[in-house]
Amino acid sequence: MRLVLLFLLQVICIVAGCNQPAVPASAFPTVDTYFNYGDSGVQSAGVKMIPIETPAGKFNVWTKRIGNNPRIKVLLLHGGPAMTHEYMECFESFFPKQGFEMYEYDQLGSYYSDQPKDSSLWTTARFVEEVEQVRKALGLGKDNFFLLGNSWGGILAMEYALKYQDNLKGLIISNMMASCPDYGKYNEEVLQKKMDKKVVDSILLLQNTGQINNARYTALLQKYYYDEHICRIVPNPDAVQRSFKHANMEVYAMMQGPSEFGIGGRLAKWDIKDRLKEIKVPVLTIGAMHDTMDPEHMKWMSTQVQQGRFLLCPDGSHLAMWDDQSHFYPGVIQFIKDVDNGSFKKG
Repeated sequence: MRLVLLFLLQVICIVAGCNQPAVPASAFPTVDTYFNYGDSGVQSAGVKMIPIETPAGKFNVWTKRIGNNPRIKVLLLHGGPAMTHEYMECFESFFPKQGFEMYEYDQLGSYYSDQPKDSSLWTTARFVEEVEQVRKALGLGKDNFFLLGNSWGGILAMEYALKYQDNLKGLIISNMMASCPDYGKYNEEVLQKKMDKKVVDSILLLQNTGQINNARYTALLQKYYYDEHICRIVPNPDAVQRSFKHANMEVYAMMQGPSEFGIGGRLAKWDIKDRLKEIKVPVLTIGAMHDTMDPEHMKWMSTQVQQGRFLLCPDGSHLAMWDDQSHFYPGVIQFIKDVDNGSFKKG
């Protein structure tokens, strides 16, 4: 029996490549080091409330850390404004497998963070300063800090880069154009033209007469727009439903407008197309064929920054991280790895 066991061990070694030079164990992260956050008291599963200073006083924002990687730390910026981190929980199924350190984060005004009522807080410039304070509190820097923003989070990520890109290692702009007027034009001249005119007229009538809480308005948007262009998994995944349920619609409407069906509010005239050339860090722009945003515009954006790459999700919509995972995550993960190991090439 002993001889049989020895023979089997030899076979296993040959198959596993035991004749190759040994790789030191220190080259591989271990579970205890990956989840060692240096907590010295009550363990909190990586959740941390971060105090931030604003012109209206001090508030707290919610963050959650997953993993420990000194070279790759990814901060996720959710959309809305004033949605929640919840719809980005799907990243937990992909980034930890790669050993990436990731942070989920509810911006000020969102469900798990403080929700002050001072309307002067809801400006892009103020949110940029919030992200910078969060970065400092989390200890992220130019040698490890990747910023990934989806939708409104993409606007925030671009604006952050324009002011603080010296703190970044890489930037990922997911499903967001560099111009809200262009976004509105794409909705009107492309997406609406593909819809039943009666449906479009009904949505606009209800919207323009202030009936956005009308059940018919919600039902029409969900069936003919959201299920086609926001998330094509129907019914939506639980995390997406929770994020919509917990959205702060007061802040959302003030900045975005009444719905995703176009753009209004304080962001209506936002446009940084002419400033993209100022962004010098490696950038990945992500577009999807069924998105509310024009994928050709996102492809163009990748040619305007100094070091850009474009990722197309052919089966995806605005939340391509959910409905086109087979294209979204391999592209994002490869970008992060290429930037990290110094092999990034634009294009």
